[in-house]
Amino acid sequence: MSTLAAAPVDAPADESRKGFAFAFSAYLLWGFLPFYLKAVGHIPIFEVVAHRILWSLPIAGLVVILTGRTKELREALISPRMIGMGMLMAGFLTVNWSIYVWAIGSGHAVEGALGYYINPLISVLLAAAVLGEKLNGLQMVAVGIAAAAVALLTWETGGLPWVSLGLAGSWGVYALLKKALPIGANQGFFLEVLLLSPLALICLFWVGQSGTAHFGVTGWQDTVLLMASGLVTAIPLILYANGAKRLRLSTIAIMQYIAPTLVFLIAVFVFREPFSTVRGIAFILIWLSLVVYTWSIFRKR
Repeated sequence: MSTLAAAPVDAPADESRKGFAFAFSAYLLWGFLPFYLKAVGHIPIFEVVAHRILWSLPIAGLVVILTGRTKELREALISPRMIGMGMLMAGFLTVNWSIYVWAIGSGHAVEGALGYYINPLISVLLAAAVLGEKLNGLQMVAVGIAAAAVALLTWETGGLPWVSLGLAGSWGVYALLKKALPIGANQGFFLEVLLLSPLALICLFWVGQSGTAHFGVTGWQDTVLLMASGLVTAIPLILYANGAKRLRLSTIAIMQYIAPTLVFLIAVFVFREPFSTVRGIAFILIWLSLVVYTWSIFRKR
């Protein structure tokens, strides 16, 4: 759920409609992802993540072939700089996936939703720190309100909300690197899962040797769920990449709140996770900061 993807300022109406459909589908799928992650919650985190990587590889490869982008990919595979960037991106993506899989499976979906709510603000701070982009007054107010919410949650729990900050931080850095990667989003995603696949195979071998593997061992349900991990991982990312290319950045900025809102509603009303008064106040502060942040984007436009 990146906030830093570039989008055209003035896209034709047909392209904008296509972009909206692509992006909306991606955020909708991300919003309902907790149901899938809950279903695989009994499977060790690293086995789930390893299967997400391996089953995403053929899907991402097929998309690259169908879109005729193999030349860019071949050039990337012989460039040490591109390989280095790809490995760095793959690392942050793995951290993000691992935290999110654990959060949903262990009953911390509310914290996961909070992480993706504050992600835009983390991205703004990263852009300011790394790219030298200046924060305007409204953006500074938005970041300040979000910081107050994080401080409130820290006071309530007696420690930093590491799940939320870990998700927001890892995805923020991943998005920043993604923006700097000089190849298309689909080729970049294939490069990432390709670089991760040897580690995924080693992980699955270790899981198999330790006797804790679920794929092909504990029943057809677990096998089917793990095979489906490629679809639930790759399809939203590919849809998002194609939507972001066709939409204004301000439109994407609004739409990105669809997924965490759905995750929040599912966590509270379906998974019945605890939601204290203090946590409610923190979420109100986060929503207020996002209103201020979004208004700053529209005012700039």
